[in-house]
Amino acid sequence: MTVKGVFRLYEHLQSADPALYAVLQRELGRQRDGIELIPSENLVSVPVLEALGSVFTNKYSEGYPGKRYYGGNEHIDEAENLAIERAKQLFGAEHVNVQPLSGSPANMAVYFALLEPGDKIMGLKLDHGGHLTHGSPVNFSGKYYTIVPYLVDEKTERLDYDAIERLAAAERPKLILAGFTAYPRDIDWKRLRAIADKAGCLLMADISHTAGLVAGKALTNPVPFCDVVTTTTHKTLRGPRGAMILCKEQYAVKIDKAVFPGLQGGPHENAIAAKAVAFKEALTPEFQAYARQVVANAKALAAALQERHVRLVSGGTDTHLVLADVRSFKLTGKQAEVALDKAGLYTNKNTIPYDPEKPWVGSGVRMGTPVVTTRGMREGEMKIIANLIVDALEHHDDEEYLATVRTKAIELARKFPIYPEMKL
Repeated sequence: MTVKGVFRLYEHLQSADPALYAVLQRELGRQRDGIELIPSENLVSVPVLEALGSVFTNKYSEGYPGKRYYGGNEHIDEAENLAIERAKQLFGAEHVNVQPLSGSPANMAVYFALLEPGDKIMGLKLDHGGHLTHGSPVNFSGKYYTIVPYLVDEKTERLDYDAIERLAAAERPKLILAGFTAYPRDIDWKRLRAIADKAGCLLMADISHTAGLVAGKALTNPVPFCDVVTTTTHKTLRGPRGAMILCKEQYAVKIDKAVFPGLQGGPHENAIAAKAVAFKEALTPEFQAYARQVVANAKALAAALQERHVRLVSGGTDTHLVLADVRSFKLTGKQAEVALDKAGLYTNKNTIPYDPEKPWVGSGVRMGTPVVTTRGMREGEMKIIANLIVDALEHHDDEEYLATVRTKAIELARKFPIYPEMKL
């Protein structure tokens, strides 16, 4: 359906389920009028949304291209092969599995493929910036494997590669895992490869947060240095919610068997089709410019926050992510998140290295620039956003003041509109 030349989405949903449609419209309004700073979020293109909601949803396709357990998969094979080949081109990977449903199942598949229960893994500690699946005791990774966490340096709050090397030499892990959810610095993959070789172990990267920056050539590509790399597809890569595994050819069979039939049945081919679309977008010069701007915006946001005397973990950022210590505002991370929500500035509470608070409370706020960059904002807008953030935190207990900050946030957001194809 066209309305004045513009394609309108969700007209059938509106008539079939008005209640759900109303919720969708409210969420669309929140996204349009808010400043989204959660670094693990992004805005996919309308073509990605269309592929995600396509007839690929209807098909069961257990197995892999050319070897399915159901008939009628010839076109599904074409779509999945497009995703695979584009991912290989993006990252220079020898083998890619695009079927993992999300990041945690992708990491689980790698462990199941290359490790035995009880094997030793070295991963960055959760409250130092790592992920639950990198060895947290409450997660399957910490329950099924022997975890030796490594930490960031207490003074610099950055990875200490000499300390990691000493730990690896002493512990002799089966696998070293590098990657993060709240570490704002680039990683020296070449050094980690040397450490893993010296310790005689595998090297794995989880680049779920930075895959788009890697694909866009704004950060170092870990694929040439690592035995296996996992990533989600929905953060800086700007695709649908899902994941993939990239590995050396020698691990391909084990990885594929771990995903199916080891952990999953029928893959979500609608999501795989949407991944293919996103990967095509990521192969363009425009996406490379986007990736560079994400980093430039993060650096500008960090500098503007520091001008307002906000302490940043590690002193700044090399990536899309900024981690602020909010204790100077006499706030916990949880309290800061609530205040910023009221101001229309969406962030998330987070622990900081050597945090005295529990993870559910935290002393930090994690923020990033993928969404605001997708909207077209640049360094000038980052300074405005930084000032809104500090103003809100300084007046966190003043509801009227937070409402005025929210008005300013809405005014800024509306200068950079999203999804004109959708009615509100």
